[in-house]
Amino acid sequence: MLTALVLFCSLAVTPDLRDCDRDNAMTVIQMPVQSANPATCFLHGQAYIAAISIGEEMGDNERIKIVCTRKETVDASLPRVTVK
Repeated sequence: MLTALVLFCSLAVTPDLRDCDRDNAMTVIQMPVQSANPATCFLHGQAYIAAISIGEEMGDNERIKIVCTRKETVDASLPRVTVK
């Protein structure tokens, strides 16, 4: 299964948007919805961006990038939080 990551990137950090990834993005949002194919995954990411007003608040030096990746890969790279 695939999940969409919405990356908020600064062109000051990564002038070429292709170089923006989870490690150098200003903010990363993982979509809770999972998809079986890349097209649906990408559409979920686009729908999220369309539903919020973030585009109106972005500066001229900021861009949004949607990346679809396997949920297992994302889960493995996130730190585990334990609640006591």
